[in-house]
Amino acid sequence: MARAVWTGSLSFGLVNVPVALFTATEEKSIHFNQFQAGTSDRVRNKRVNERTGEEVPYQDIAKGYDLGGGEFVLLSPDEIASVAPGRSKTIDVSAFVDLAEIDPVYFDRTYYLAPPAKGAGSGGERAYALLREAMLRANKVALATFVLREKQYLVAVRPRADVLVVETLLYADEVRNPVTEIDSLPVGTDGSPRELEMATMLIDSMTTEWDPEQFHDTYRERLEELIEQKRSGATLAVEPQEPEGAPVVDLLQALEASLRATRGQAPSSSGASRSSSSSGRPAAAKKAAKLPGDGKKAAPAKKRAPQKRAATARRKAS
Repeated sequence: MARAVWTGSLSFGLVNVPVALFTATEEKSIHFNQFQAGTSDRVRNKRVNERTGEEVPYQDIAKGYDLGGGEFVLLSPDEIASVAPGRSKTIDVSAFVDLAEIDPVYFDRTYYLAPPAKGAGSGGERAYALLREAMLRANKVALATFVLREKQYLVAVRPRADVLVVETLLYADEVRNPVTEIDSLPVGTDGSPRELEMATMLIDSMTTEWDPEQFHDTYRERLEELIEQKRSGATLAVEPQEPEGAPVVDLLQALEASLRATRGQAPSSSGASRSSSSSGRPAAAKKAAKLPGDGKKAAPAKKRAPQKRAATARRKAS
C-alpha cells in the first residue's frame, strides 16, 4: 500500500477535513552507475575543495549565492533554516476557480489527497466524500497553499469521481513568456483558407479517444532489451540513426498527402502501441475525411466533445 508523504487537514472557511497526501506518479526511467571505461571500477563523485584538492566533509559545507563577477553571499544551514516556512499541518484554500482557467504549463507535480486512514473516525471520510462531491457538482478546483519538506507550494485541488487530486503549481515568475523569450513565433496566420481547411480536416481525421494504455516509453523498452541482450553475452550491432525528414516545401501538398495517408489507418505515434496486445483491444481507427475536389465519398468525421473542440482550437497551425 502507498505511504503518505504528508498528513494534515484541508481547510476552507471554518471547515477542516483531515487528509493525507500520496504521490500519484512513479519514476520509470533507467538509471546507471558510472564506471571507468574498459574496467569494472566504479567512478564516484566527491566534494573537493577546488583550491587544496582535499575532500570536504558534508557538515563543513556552506551554501553560496552567486552575485556574478566572482562574488558570492555565503549562508550557513542555520541561517537558511531561520527563514524556512516550517512544517505545515493545513492545506489552506483561498479560492475556487474553473480548471479551464489554469494553463497546464503551470502544473508541476501530481499527488492524491485522501482520508488519512480508513475507519479513522472523527467523520473524516464523510467530510472528505462530501467535499469531493460538492466540488464535482460545482465543477471547480480549489487554490491553496501548504508546506511540504520545508518548501511552500501553491496547489490546485481538483476533484475526480474517486479521489481529490493535488497539482503543485509553478508561480507566475517561474513560467517564461513565449512572446518575449522566443523571437521566431509567427504573428497571426498567413496561410490560405484552403491550407487552413486542409489542416483542420487532417486534425479531424487524426482525432480519437484518449487511451493512455496505447502509449509506451519505447526508448525504455528498447533499453531494457539492450541490457538483457548484453547480460546474456550477445554481440550487439549499433544501427545508424535514420536521417531526419526533409523540411516542408509545399505546405498544401504535404497536408493533402498526410490527409490521404490517414484514411483507414490507426493513429500512429512513436510511443503508440501498434498492436492490440498492449491494451487488449485494437487501436482506435482514424476517421476518414473527404478532400476538397476528391470525388470519392468518405465517412463523416466523428463529432467531438465540446472540450476537445476547445483544446483543438487552442492549437494553432504553424
